[in-house]
Amino acid sequence: MRKGISPVIATVIIVAVAIAISIAVAGWLMGLWGTFGATEQLQVLPNSTLTTANTSNLKVCVKNTGSKSATVTEIEVVGVATLAQANLSADPSFQVGPGEVACFTGTVTGINAGAQYAIKVYTDSGGVYQGYVVAQSG
Repeated sequence: MRKGISPVIATVIIVAVAIAISIAVAGWLMGLWGTFGATEQLQVLPNSTLTTANTSNLKVCVKNTGSKSATVTEIEVVGVATLAQANLSADPSFQVGPGEVACFTGTVTGINAGAQYAIKVYTDSGGVYQGYVVAQSG
């Protein structure tokens, strides 16, 4: 006597697994499971500025090219200063939705006109996005 499952039951199991996999792939491709695969992706825009005078004014503009909103928590001028939300102004807000652009302004000291500075933008989900600005005398 042979032991095992019948060919009919094996066929039903294989078809059920194939249907489950096809539903999962179709949902993933059509974005039905979008919240699981959503990511933020900020890009520091070239219109970001750093102007020097008695104090230096920083303006950093970012665009979210990802599929999830990003909340900016702080901006760092590498080697000079880190500005938390309390020291920044946001236009329109600290939360940057997918496809949206936001600009942040603040003041820093110790900037040299003509020098290039790395800018790091930090988000609440742990993302760090970098760009560069050249300090202009103002």
